[in-house]
Amino acid sequence: MGRKEYNVAIAGVTGAVGRVFLSVLEERDFPVKNLIPLASVRSAGKTIDFAGDKHEIQELKKDSFKGVDIALFSAGAAISKEFAKYAVESGAVVVDNSSAFRLDDDVPLVVPEVNPGDIWKHNGIIANPNCTTIIMVVAIKPIYDISPVKRIIVSSYQSVSGAGAKGISELEEQVREIACNKSEDIKASTFPVQIAFNVIPHIDIFYDNGYTKEEMKMLYETRKIMGDDNILISATCARVPVLTSHSESIMLETYKKISLDDVRSALSSAKGVKLMDDFRKGVYPTTLDSSGKDDVYVGRIREDIAVKNGIDIWVVGDQLRKGAALNTVQIAEELIKEQDIDLE
Repeated sequence: MGRKEYNVAIAGVTGAVGRVFLSVLEERDFPVKNLIPLASVRSAGKTIDFAGDKHEIQELKKDSFKGVDIALFSAGAAISKEFAKYAVESGAVVVDNSSAFRLDDDVPLVVPEVNPGDIWKHNGIIANPNCTTIIMVVAIKPIYDISPVKRIIVSSYQSVSGAGAKGISELEEQVREIACNKSEDIKASTFPVQIAFNVIPHIDIFYDNGYTKEEMKMLYETRKIMGDDNILISATCARVPVLTSHSESIMLETYKKISLDDVRSALSSAKGVKLMDDFRKGVYPTTLDSSGKDDVYVGRIREDIAVKNGIDIWVVGDQLRKGAALNTVQIAEELIKEQDIDLE
């Protein structure tokens, strides 16, 4: 008897994350029976390659999900809010990569290395967290398991691909213009100001408290994933002129003293984590180490000299993979592992 296979729809297949969905599904040999690639009317009729075959992209419509078992969404919150319900009504389980449902009480927010059991609380929709949140919680969960965390101070250095394909294009175009001595021609559209050779401490909209939406996501989503509303979290999120992978400088204040040996031991054995930590030999993770990789990389582990029970770590992860597409596919893998979805 052959393995069970599933009809999988991808909404937003032409986007930066949608393309990585295809790669991850193929690399991990996900049991796809039929692939239904969905996008806007502009892309309908074009083809994408998957598992050695060409598949015609269909326009995303209300009736696009007939016979679909799993629908992976990465087309933006507005599209998810409009179309996810139709997928659920058609019998599919939606794993959504947008911010549309993340903080809804009846929608689990899942990182499989951290809270896989929450998957089974779903009512047809499972939310994929924000990329910066995913990368952080994968790294802090092994430490949290030694001692609950009281406070987190985090600064993120986020690559342009976090803004999608248009973010990559804008950086590349600006670099070309500067190289050709055409700095006066630089225009910013995806980002608020020039991103080439710059750092922008501004991702998403500002709230009245001075924090951005991206920064507040790290607070609310981390609390929900960790199941701990008492964690104090303050984030500063910046955009840097890097193509792929986000970096995070994280200070954790734990309730009890933890030795660095225990921290390293926990991280070295944690699923989804790769330890690169030997400052004496100049070993620490960079964006180039993690780009195109599945693991979250951790290094620069040290005691914080300004906070009692403080641990400082440097974390890097590919936000298109673990921060988005990979995490989404891992959720789908958990679903089929328990055969929660049955084909007729």
